[in-house]
Amino acid sequence: MNVKKLFNMKNRVVIITGAAGLLGSQYADGLSQSGANVVLADVKYSECKKIEKELISKYGVSPLSIKLDLTNPKSIKSMVSKTLKKYSKIDVLINNAADQGNPKLRTTKFEDFPLSYWNKALSVNLTGVFLCCQEVGKVMVKQKRGVVINISSTYGLVAPDQRIYGKSGQNSAAFYSVTKSALLNLTRYLASYWQGKGIRVNTLSPGGVEKNQNSNFVKKYSEKTMLGRMAKKDEYVGAILFLSSDASSYMTGSNLVVDGGWTAW
Repeated sequence: MNVKKLFNMKNRVVIITGAAGLLGSQYADGLSQSGANVVLADVKYSECKKIEKELISKYGVSPLSIKLDLTNPKSIKSMVSKTLKKYSKIDVLINNAADQGNPKLRTTKFEDFPLSYWNKALSVNLTGVFLCCQEVGKVMVKQKRGVVINISSTYGLVAPDQRIYGKSGQNSAAFYSVTKSALLNLTRYLASYWQGKGIRVNTLSPGGVEKNQNSNFVKKYSEKTMLGRMAKKDEYVGAILFLSSDASSYMTGSNLVVDGGWTAW
């Protein structure tokens, strides 16, 4: 067994939705280091272009930036066709993009939460993933190979501990837990549906990342984890590389939890 080869992503084509975000950009960097050609798909196209230039300069890879609107089926179809036009294949799909909520609504009571935003969030966090899996799945079935990674969350597994939030402005709205938990069973369904077709489907459930939040919130959150801290933004790259590569070749229908021990108490 060649361990280095197990994690080698050279010339693999990886679509990352939400690639301009805090974690999406980290996934793109880590996979590019391992030789992958990443498709940077995000509504923030200009940010993707900046990341694209950095990846070319640092690693000599051939990334592609695409403006993606997950609420628009035509935009998703276009993403797939543009990817195939450049690379002629899709090896990995990482459904990373998510609406985490308008900051102005984070302290809104559940009873007062607007239906319009609930529907908007579901269209991105759940329906958008469904549509990406449909369109990319068609390609992977024809190829007879592929990997799909759905990004869930600690809050897809357990309810948010409302006691740590208070009026911090970091509150997690109900739609986030609902959509992230739904991805766990979408993963299982697709792993079962595509069994025997060379397609593996798994979930990554990360915990919270420290990013200049309220210090009191960070302290309370950290006390909920066994490691006593929030994650650093680059600490999920290893998990993504594992799930994307041949290192996880015997893994499908599973959920990889990386949350500092939050859910293991």
